[in-house]
Amino acid sequence: MLGLMQDRPLLISDLIEHAARHHGDVEIVSRRVEGDIHRTTYGEAAGRARQLARALDAMDIGLGERVATLAWNGYRHFEMYFGVSGSGRVLHTINPRLLPEQIAWIVNHAEDRVLAFDMTFWPIVKGIHDKCPTVQRWVALCDDAHLARLTADGTVPNLVSYESWIGAHPATYDWPRFSDDTASSMCYTSGTTGHPKAALYSHKSTILHAYAAALPDVMCLSARDAVLPVVPMFHVNAWGLPYSAAAIGCKLVFPGGQLDGKSVYELLASEWVTFAAGVPTVWQMLLAHMGANGLRLPALKRTVIGGSACPPAMITAFREQYGVEVLHAWGMTELSPLGTLCTLKNKHLALPEEEQMKIRLKQGRAIFGIDMKIVDTDGRELPWDGVTQGELMVRGPWVIRDYYRSDKPSPLVDGWFPTGDVATIDADGYMQITDRSKDVIKSGGEWISSIDVENIAMAHRAILMAACIGVKHPKWDERPIVVVVKKPDAEVTREELLAFYEGKLAKWQIPDDVVFVDAIPLGATGKMQKVKLREMLADYRLPGL
Repeated sequence: MLGLMQDRPLLISDLIEHAARHHGDVEIVSRRVEGDIHRTTYGEAAGRARQLARALDAMDIGLGERVATLAWNGYRHFEMYFGVSGSGRVLHTINPRLLPEQIAWIVNHAEDRVLAFDMTFWPIVKGIHDKCPTVQRWVALCDDAHLARLTADGTVPNLVSYESWIGAHPATYDWPRFSDDTASSMCYTSGTTGHPKAALYSHKSTILHAYAAALPDVMCLSARDAVLPVVPMFHVNAWGLPYSAAAIGCKLVFPGGQLDGKSVYELLASEWVTFAAGVPTVWQMLLAHMGANGLRLPALKRTVIGGSACPPAMITAFREQYGVEVLHAWGMTELSPLGTLCTLKNKHLALPEEEQMKIRLKQGRAIFGIDMKIVDTDGRELPWDGVTQGELMVRGPWVIRDYYRSDKPSPLVDGWFPTGDVATIDADGYMQITDRSKDVIKSGGEWISSIDVENIAMAHRAILMAACIGVKHPKWDERPIVVVVKKPDAEVTREELLAFYEGKLAKWQIPDDVVFVDAIPLGATGKMQKVKLREMLADYRLPGL
C-alpha cells in the first residue's frame, strides 16, 4: 500500500520561490569586491535568478550542463545558486585558491560551458581562458562600467558583464519540474592524491541537507537570525547555508573577499549578526582584532567552527569574554559536507564546565540522515567506548556513492563511505577525530597533500628521500614541513629547497620548513613510517614560534 500524499519532487527552485513568497522583504547584505556594501532582498534575488535562468536558456545550455563560478560570498553568487540549479543545470563552484593550471584542469574535466567570476580573479581568467575550450562565455560578476575598468589592459573572447547578461531578460520564468535525483551542483576535492575528484550533488540530497542543517541541534537557524557565512560558497556550498537560509528566511550577510578580523567584525557589528560559520583561522583574526581594540559583539550568539579542530582557548574566549556559543562541526566534500555537529545533551547541562569542555572539543553527534561507525583494518565494527580508535565510515542520503567521471571503482565498502579519518565514538554517540589514515595536512581549513610536497622535493637533484608531515601551528592549526635525506656528497640549503617549490604549488601549500635527517624510518614493506618520524621530531618547533 502506498501513501496518498502529493508527489512533489524536492527541487532547489522551490527554495528561492518560498523565500520570495514568504520572506520577500528580508535583506541580503553583501560586501562587494567593488568596495561598497550592497543591499537586496529575497524577492529581488528570486527575480534575478529567473533572469539568469532565461539567459542560460538563450544560450541553449542544456539540462545537466555545467556552469562554473570563481566567486566570493555575495548576492550575485547567491543568485547563481538558484538560477543555475533551479533551471536544471549544474552549478560548479571552483576553489580559486588552487593553482591556475589546476583550475584549468578542473574546468576541462567538468566541461564547463559558462564560467562566472568575481573581478578579483581576472588574472586567473586571463591566464587560463585559452586553455578551456568548452567555455563559451566568460561572465564578470559586475556591471559594464566596472568591466570596462577591469579590461582596460586587454580582454578575452566572449566576455560579458553579469548585469548586462541577465539584464536583457525578464524576471518571469516557469521553473522546470524534474526528478529530484537530478544533479544540482558540483564541488571538486582538493586533490590530495593525483587530480581532484568531483562530488556531484542532487536536488534531493541538497534539500535534505538544508533541512538537517537548520535543525535545533545543528545550526538552529530561524527567521529571527542574521547569518554571516564566512565559509566559502566556492567550496561545498558554504556548508549548505544559502539553501537553509532560503528555506527559513533569515537575513544573510555576505563578507565577499575581505576576511580579515577588522572587516568581519564591522559586518558582525553593523548588521547585528546572530550566527556565523567559518574555519578557526578567520575567528583567530577576529578575536585578535577585538582584543586589541576592546570591542564587543552586539548580537552574535553562536558560531559553527569546522574545517579544522577548534583550539580550546578559542572556545573559552568566545564563551567567557563574548558570550558566544561555539559549535564544533565535522564534514567532508563527499558529505555535502555536514556529518556531525557538537551540541550538548540535556544530561550534560549539570556537568562542571571542565567536563562540558571535554565534550565540546569533540566533533559531535551524527546529524539525522548520517549514520556512522568505526572499523578496524579488517572491516570489523568497533565499540563506541570513547577510547577505541578505528577508521570512520559514513552513509546517508547526502553522502556520495561515486565520483563524477571517475575511472576508478566506487569508493564505497559494503555501502559505507570510508572517510580516511581515524576516530573514536563514545557511548553517547560523540565522535572525535584522532588521526588521519591518509597523510593529508589541513591548514586553515584547506587540505594539503603530503604526497605532492614529497614528490616535488624528490625531484630536486640533491634529495634522496623526503617525507612531509604536519606540525601544530597556533593560527593555521597545521602547517607542512618536509623532512629530507640528502644524496651522498650532495648539498642543498633550506632556502634553496623551499625556493624549488615556487610555481609548483600554491603558496599556502609550500612547506614552512625543511628538516635534514640522516635517515627516515621505514617499515618492513619499505613504506615510510610517519608515526615514528613524528616521534623523532616530537620536540620540533616551527621557525619563529
